[in-house]
Amino acid sequence: ETLDIRPKIEGMMIGIPKEIAFQENRIALTPDAVSVLISNGHQVVIEHNAGEASHYRDKDYSEAGAKIVYSREDVFKCPILVKSATIIDEDLNLLQLNQIIISPIHLSVMKASILEKMMEKRVTAVSFENLKDDSDSYPIVRSMSEIAGSAVMLIAAQYLGSANHGKGVLLGGISGIAPTKVIIIGAGIVGEFTSLAV
Repeated sequence: ETLDIRPKIEGMMIGIPKEIAFQENRIALTPDAVSVLISNGHQVVIEHNAGEASHYRDKDYSEAGAKIVYSREDVFKCPILVKSATIIDEDLNLLQLNQIIISPIHLSVMKASILEKMMEKRVTAVSFENLKDDSDSYPIVRSMSEIAGSAVMLIAAQYLGSANHGKGVLLGGISGIAPTKVIIIGAGIVGEFTSLAV
């Protein structure tokens, strides 16, 4: 009887830098996702406090098996980078020759100087927003749209409140008071999940 033996693959080294783009609080991978990569034979290098704005601590990542480094340059030496924000001007000098970057790219709004520098360094950029699955849909865009649709009513409620100089309207209604009318424009994923949140 022959056994199915999994072929050994050479592990990848993946870097996750701390995002410094304006108002970017996300981190590309959660500790659970890092744990999956580590258990599949890969190495993950994370910049110190990269997950802080997303409420993940360095300890969470080190317990998942990641290596924490205190230098941004050390993270950018990894052959593969995973980012939650696009490449910005401050990243350009740190890019390595033939590096692979997995992040949002937003080519239509990317500065030409950034694109030229990435081409000069032969960077392979894989954009989140263009990844398709077997059903020919965009799963990451769908996930982001689901989050936006679910969150929009919470944000709207916050802006309608008196504390934010809104109209003092409470979404959801109160007994004896007519409920607030909500109009959803569009029937895409964001609209679908907004209607579930109403």
